Amino acid sequence: MAETALAIRAEGLRKTFGKHHKTALDGLDLAVPRGTVCGLLGPNGAGKTTAVRILTTLIRADGGRAEVAGVDVRRAPRAVRRRIGLTGQHPAVDEILTARQNLRMFGRLFHLDARRADARAEQLLAEFSLTEAADRPAKTYSGGMRRRLDLAASMVLAPQVLFLDEPTTGLDPRGRGEVWDAVRRLTAAGTTVLLTTHYLDEADQLSDRIVVMNNGRKVTEDTPAALKRAFGGDRLEVVVATAADLPAAAEAVARVSADGTAPEPDAERLRVTAPVTDGVLALTDVARSLQDRGVTVTDIGLRRPTLDEVYLRLTDTTAHEEPTPA
Repeated sequence: MAETALAIRAEGLRKTFGKHHKTALDGLDLAVPRGTVCGLLGPNGAGKTTAVRILTTLIRADGGRAEVAGVDVRRAPRAVRRRIGLTGQHPAVDEILTARQNLRMFGRLFHLDARRADARAEQLLAEFSLTEAADRPAKTYSGGMRRRLDLAASMVLAPQVLFLDEPTTGLDPRGRGEVWDAVRRLTAAGTTVLLTTHYLDEADQLSDRIVVMNNGRKVTEDTPAALKRAFGGDRLEVVVATAADLPAAAEAVARVSADGTAPEPDAERLRVTAPVTDGVLALTDVARSLQDRGVTVTDIGLRRPTLDEVYLRLTDTTAHEEPTPA
């Protein structure tokens, strides 16, 4: 991939903390294309937060190099800051001020003149669906609305790259959905997003590619769909009405299972499962066969591995909290 097509590029990033040189990053490589969402996943202590701190110029790497929006983070940190936005785990807006006042204040802090700050505030209120509540204090907002206001504040200078660190922690499902919609609108407009999250469904919903980290290194990287395919593929699942129907279901499933894999009957749940190669064809064949034999099926379908299952298999090691720099 051409370098010009990358919004974030990191090679061999290393970082240790403390007198005992606790390793937080151990040769991390990243390559995030422009206009995409990259989900950065990993257990506590994997190095996610340290990587974000380095890429946003909050701390320096001990080794390796990184570029954000085409600018070297070590050689030109101020230029990087002018091109990025950062939203942390906790909202940074003033809860006493209204949404409009908050956005105007951030505009002025970013050295926009009063007229441009006002205009940008109005634009962001509209983009993040906050116009109707623009003159209410932020403390009266729901969690999702506050998070959207926080995202809007990080977009005052229309950054090329936005870093989101656990953006929906503590939000209810409605609030999470509101933030997801806002992130989708940002990427549709061309902003690149690096997302760290412990909500795997969030990474699955938003990410074009996912990087799984553990022990300071990249374990794997791919699209969410490809990661799930690589860890099991499709499984055909048949649930029957009575235990007496289990042998017939197992026989039908055995004929279509991948590589002759023996089906897995579950007498307690009246269920038979097996991996299959051509899922749709296998499902149709088994359904027809069981119907012809008079077997009562209460449920039949294709099941794919979840991102949670992939994540747990990739990070099945003991990890510790990342050290916090002084």
